[in-house]
Amino acid sequence: MSVDLPPVSYVIPVLNEADHLAEAVASVLGQDYPSAQEVVVALGSSTDNTNQIAAELAAADPRITLVDNPSNDVPIGLNRAIRASKYPIVIRVDAHAVLPNDYSRRLVTLLLETGAANVGGVMRAVGTTGFQQAVARVYNSPWGLGGGQFHGSSQAGPAETAYLGVFRREVLEEVGLFDETMRRAQDWELNSRIRAAGHLIWFTPDVEVEYRPRATPSKLARQMLATGVWRGHLVRKQGRTPLKYLAPPAVVIALACSLLVLVLQLFGVAKDGPTALLKLVHLSWLGYFGGIAVVSAVSLGGRTVKDKVLNAVVLTIVHLSWGVGFLRGWVAGAESVVDTSRVAAGPSAG
Repeated sequence: MSVDLPPVSYVIPVLNEADHLAEAVASVLGQDYPSAQEVVVALGSSTDNTNQIAAELAAADPRITLVDNPSNDVPIGLNRAIRASKYPIVIRVDAHAVLPNDYSRRLVTLLLETGAANVGGVMRAVGTTGFQQAVARVYNSPWGLGGGQFHGSSQAGPAETAYLGVFRREVLEEVGLFDETMRRAQDWELNSRIRAAGHLIWFTPDVEVEYRPRATPSKLARQMLATGVWRGHLVRKQGRTPLKYLAPPAVVIALACSLLVLVLQLFGVAKDGPTALLKLVHLSWLGYFGGIAVVSAVSLGGRTVKDKVLNAVVLTIVHLSWGVGFLRGWVAGAESVVDTSRVAAGPSAG
């Protein structure tokens, strides 16, 4: 193990994370890193006891610094934490993430070896309840939202983006930190600017981070809706997208067209002649939900019938919520759309 690794700053934006913050911070402070470390937590306006827990953690360890993030927006919190930090390597941490104890050492070493501006590993979703475990199975498969590299690729190499991220501070400052107007998809947007500036993003499958997914169907749906809106907004803004992201909105459009044709048929339209061909759009329901059934039973895992049913429920929530959101963001932009999956209403910090 090298003793010449540079000191690192961990930045963590939080809002209503009383159930997860202590575990996330413990995984950071438990790193086997051979150089100096600091943790900067950006505190949103939590309505649970997240901020009290953060204050207790900071009082117990001088390496922890707290900064306020009254806007509750992720990129603003991240930027405040980055500006309050001091070390040349910046490591983003999510309150739902649990880092393995060799995470920083291995990824900072890789950052230096590759000359990359940002490196990341695999996001390995892990659930405790039956529903969370189904969400984890979907997240860890290519059937969720396309199976990006950090969802389980086995091939190391250049990447479009990275999960969380271990950054060179000078590159972050060069490109202007996170875009504070991007309430979601801010990581992808930042990494696209880093790549446009001529820098390398690197992925390794050899380092995994545990992620705790949303625990209820409604929270998952709200998270996916907001994430889809902001992805659509980013496509609207940049004018490009990987083709895999078009599959969920295409499903939503096909199912919506089927419902429209059904209404026309109920009013006596689209029954005869060429318009009768419109009935073929109803096959979209059979094709989509038939595919969901097969994938849920065969490809996603799970031991019981209940597990398979939950697989289907989660896949449907993820695809349709994200697809509806994507179309909304693509057509009209994101405006003030926020992720309310961690609060009853209002902006989210994660």
